[in-house]
Amino acid sequence: MLQLLIAVGIVACALQAILVKRLLISAVWLAGASALAALLIYTLDAPEIAVVELSVGAGLVTVLFVFAINIAGEENPPFQTRPPRVLSILTIVLVSALLAALAAPLLNLNLPVLAESHFASVFWENRSLDVLLQVVLIFAGVMAVLGLLAEKPSHS
Repeated sequence: MLQLLIAVGIVACALQAILVKRLLISAVWLAGASALAALLIYTLDAPEIAVVELSVGAGLVTVLFVFAINIAGEENPPFQTRPPRVLSILTIVLVSALLAALAAPLLNLNLPVLAESHFASVFWENRSLDVLLQVVLIFAGVMAVLGLLAEKPSHS
C-alpha cells in the first residue's frame, strides 16, 4: 500500500512539473518526483539504486536545472522551444508502467527471499527493471534540460 501511495505521488509531481508555468517551480516538482522515486526504489529493496536516484535525480539534475534556468532566464522568449507535451506525457506513462511493474510483485504475499550474492549479479540480473527505470528517468532529465536550452533556428 505504501508503494502505491508513493507511485501516485510520483505521478502527481510529474504532472505538476509539466503543468506549472514557472520553470523554477517545475524543477522543484521534478526534484520531488525524483525523491519519491528514490523512496519507492528503496522500499523495493534496492538501496544502491535508490541512493543513485536520490543523489543524481533529486540532487544533481535539480542543480543543473536551476543553473540552466538562471542562465536562460525565467521568461519564455519566442525562440525557445520545449519538448513536445506528448513526449513528456509518454515518458510519465512509461515511468508509471515501470513503477507499476516494480510494485506488482509486492501484492503477492509469498515473496521469495533472495540469497546473498555479488553486487554485479544483483544489479544486472535481479534488478534489470530498476536499471531500466533509472535510464528512463535520466532520459526525462536530459529532455528537460534540452527543452530549457533549445532554440529554434532563426529564419532569415
